[in-house]
Amino acid sequence: MRSHELNTSPRTDQPFDVLVVGAGAAGLYTALCLPSHYRVGLVTKTPLSLSASDWAQGGIAAAIDPQDAPRLHIDDTLKAGAGLCELAAVEFLVEAAPTCIQNLVALGVGFDRQGEALALTLEAAHSRRRVLHAADTTGRAVVSTLANHVLHRENIQVIQGYTLDLWLDQPGGQCLGICGLFGDRLEWLRSRGVILASGGGGQVFAQTTNPALSTGDGVAIAYRAGAILRDLEFVQFHPTALCQPGAPHFLISEAVRGEGAHLVDATGHRFAFDYHPDGELAPRDVVSRAIFSHIQKTAADPATAHVWLDLRPIPRDRIQHRFPNIIQVCQQWGIDILQTPIPVTPAAHYWMGGIATDLQNRTSIAGLYAVGETASTGVHGANRLASNSLLECLVFGAQFAQLALPPSQNDGYLAETPASIALTETDLPTITAIREALPRLLWQSAGICREAHPLAEAIAQVQTWQATYAALPLTQAMRSLQPSSPVPLALPAATMQLWAETQNLLAIAQLILQSAQFRTESRGGHYRTDYPATDPAWQVHTLVQQDEGNPLGSPRYWQQPVQMPPTDSPQGFAANSTRLPQQGPL
Repeated sequence: MRSHELNTSPRTDQPFDVLVVGAGAAGLYTALCLPSHYRVGLVTKTPLSLSASDWAQGGIAAAIDPQDAPRLHIDDTLKAGAGLCELAAVEFLVEAAPTCIQNLVALGVGFDRQGEALALTLEAAHSRRRVLHAADTTGRAVVSTLANHVLHRENIQVIQGYTLDLWLDQPGGQCLGICGLFGDRLEWLRSRGVILASGGGGQVFAQTTNPALSTGDGVAIAYRAGAILRDLEFVQFHPTALCQPGAPHFLISEAVRGEGAHLVDATGHRFAFDYHPDGELAPRDVVSRAIFSHIQKTAADPATAHVWLDLRPIPRDRIQHRFPNIIQVCQQWGIDILQTPIPVTPAAHYWMGGIATDLQNRTSIAGLYAVGETASTGVHGANRLASNSLLECLVFGAQFAQLALPPSQNDGYLAETPASIALTETDLPTITAIREALPRLLWQSAGICREAHPLAEAIAQVQTWQATYAALPLTQAMRSLQPSSPVPLALPAATMQLWAETQNLLAIAQLILQSAQFRTESRGGHYRTDYPATDPAWQVHTLVQQDEGNPLGSPRYWQQPVQMPPTDSPQGFAANSTRLPQQGPL
């Protein structure tokens, strides 16, 4: 095996053909699917084993059972998406699913089996048992297998580093590569194409199932580059995250409820049926709001309260077979799930919005592509169907097998190399304070339930923080930096990454808040207490782009009808859209 996980010195004697930013399921599978004659750089800010995909427990949905059919999977996906799914994208996803599963099996992913057949389980909002799994560590099984194959590919160089920004030939122009933090220096890496596969932005919320690396990097850097983004208000809050003092918000898989676990309050009452006839198996947003509402009604201190997930209705041997990882993690925190219920609370889990793409993963910027949670492909709509996320990574990652790149262009301007990038004494405390306060603000104002006044107050606070951030000497130095030869850092790389991640979190916080303010209805993962009904007039996508005349100010918003764009246009998703007047402080 070739080990590249600690390589922070990319070989730059030749330009890369493709740079893939992110090494979860989307990035790894994309790298493997790219034509083997391309020189591929896979940029990951952590070792390959650490990604949100690695944390995925439930599984991958695919209509492979004789009792199932693609049409049923399509219908379930559309129903969960609350009217905002793009039919062409959903059909493409579902119809390609069996082939992707076959490819994973061929690569060596060890899915659970029943005899010779692949085992299938039921998850919420699915009408059939169609979710493949590897115990309760499906993501880990997929990612570890893909990573092993990546490390054996001679055309792929794995580079541990942090992508700071895109390298464009001009604002909004052709993407030429990236600017990244590699060890103790900044460096510009040139490529003929850049693929953003850096996951979601769950760390913008105080309560999240996402790992620490999920800071919305891909969406933020695409936004700064002028890319069109879509549906950023739609955040899926997983109903059942572990709520134990001192413990991380470990996700308790949807599959647990699919196997028969009950949600109960302190009295043992199965309260979920009070809010929806499907009870625990209602869509995730419904179950999350049911828990939130029940806590608000019954708890003395709703901010710290929780409910219980009782696995005891499931046969003991079934629990031990299906959920060994959940058993192990809960045991670490003093919970024996075979004997006692698990304390749980909702937490931010998945971001349906992202960089607007077509079926070929193209964005509105030439040479820039996006895949996985970073992208908005149209398959999830306003609320993702369980276990469609890993599937999306694979189906759309496979599209890169047909990637045709333009000829290499070596006319990117390189400035003189600055002496170094430094940090003042006052920068770090400011950065740290904002980084700690921001997730609490977003959880309170743009969490499970949203309302006009808290949203407006939060927007004002984020804008104040952004102004403070822009005035930092480090920020000013970085924004004035031009592509050059490698630039040495006069500060720890970890500090530089903290600055960059906080900058990205501020950007996506503003975008989520203003997108939530813009959409005056409730739909899917977006719930407004002041607009609780779903409005047919809002069965449209929310599109957003940086205001070129005011890059630090309010973005531009408009609506787009729900329809799949022409696949022969790299900017087709922007067609047939209706620009609306800005509302309020937008």
